[in-house]
Amino acid sequence: MEATFVKDDKTDRMDFRTYSISWNLTKRCNLNCDHCYLDADFRGGARTDELGTEECFRVIDQIAEVNPNAFLILTGGEPLLRPDIYEIVRYAADKKFMVVLGTNGTMINHTVAKKIKEAGAHGVGISIDSMDAIKHNKFRGVDQAWENSTKAFEILNEVGVDFLIQMSVSEMNYKEIPDVVAYAESIGAIAFNLYFLVCTGRGQGNTDISNAAYEDALKTLYKLQMDYKGRLMINSKCAPQYKRVVYENDPESVYQRTYSGGCPAGTHYGRISPEGDLTPCPFIAESVGNLKDSSFKDLWENAPLMNQLRDRKKLEGKCGACEFSSMCSGCRARAFAETGNYMAEDNSCDYEPGKYGGKEITLKIEDTLGLEVEYKAQWTEEAAERLQKIPSFARGMVIKSVERYAEESGYKVINAEVVKKSREEMIEKRGAMFPFLKKFIDRENAES
Repeated sequence: MEATFVKDDKTDRMDFRTYSISWNLTKRCNLNCDHCYLDADFRGGARTDELGTEECFRVIDQIAEVNPNAFLILTGGEPLLRPDIYEIVRYAADKKFMVVLGTNGTMINHTVAKKIKEAGAHGVGISIDSMDAIKHNKFRGVDQAWENSTKAFEILNEVGVDFLIQMSVSEMNYKEIPDVVAYAESIGAIAFNLYFLVCTGRGQGNTDISNAAYEDALKTLYKLQMDYKGRLMINSKCAPQYKRVVYENDPESVYQRTYSGGCPAGTHYGRISPEGDLTPCPFIAESVGNLKDSSFKDLWENAPLMNQLRDRKKLEGKCGACEFSSMCSGCRARAFAETGNYMAEDNSCDYEPGKYGGKEITLKIEDTLGLEVEYKAQWTEEAAERLQKIPSFARGMVIKSVERYAEESGYKVINAEVVKKSREEMIEKRGAMFPFLKKFIDRENAES
């Protein structure tokens, strides 16, 4: 079955807005992972070249100028090794960013978990790479890493901090994906992210999984996404080919209509290094400038490398000829790591263009996270206040859904009752993709 999609002007132009930023606040780390893209300092001391507290605040202010609804991932190394981490989280949370702390979890005790919650973080991301503690600990380079990370989940549940589980796929563990997903749901995770290795940093000497294993992992992920629909949000990271896998299973799937442009490096996603360098993604080391002496807005909008990555019409090889170039485009970091050319084909993909007729397949992007928080319909003050519990990163999407429901139902004014009536439909349609959104709406229900 082949679907016909409408290509609108917005999708054609693409909105090159920063939806999410991964910020390596420090290179210090208490683990010694073989695949670390940052080549973090194992048990290293404080570094004088890291952005200081006030400098971090200034960068957060600058990000807000580009997107006040950004999704901010504060990570490391190990961010909990920074004494000022809670101040930085609080400052970003007060700016209404959706803040997630990317930690290995081994330092989390009840006191730390309470501080994370009080600082305003929306959640914590912790990596579990195998259900076999010995394999995980070897992968992470430290004894007891698995035991301490899994203990953190119990503590976070007790304190009331949301968490997600991340897994870096490798030859060692790719057949364990279903086991780690089942574990994630069983302990109450709100999401599972599967990261596909890009051999950079300390991981340059590693061998990536074979193309056949890569494809198998993506197909496994799709099956799991369907099996856990509405119960656990499941995502692929650094594998834009996943949208092609989704299309081949269901051309009409809503799971491929929430972001435009495939690989988000430099288009919707950026990375900040501990020293303040802005790069297109964590796996692209080339700096487009340093935030100590340049503004985030200027670098994001004008840096030559950012603009080069946005011109997907210049993709080369199979990626340039592929029907899925606009929704996939291949991983730009992997292409560069393998060829030294950002626009080269992504050799991890065995798909041969032409299977679906050779004509570019485009999608109409409907709703997405990171939309502007703007009201186009008339809302009562009480109705608008009810949405304040929803993080700004998701609030724009929720507003759009409520207004669409009101228009279709014939309501001229959106009051608290209309918001309440729209929830069931919203959860049914969006809760399958974003179970964490259901959790926030449920909480708002309980408190209203």
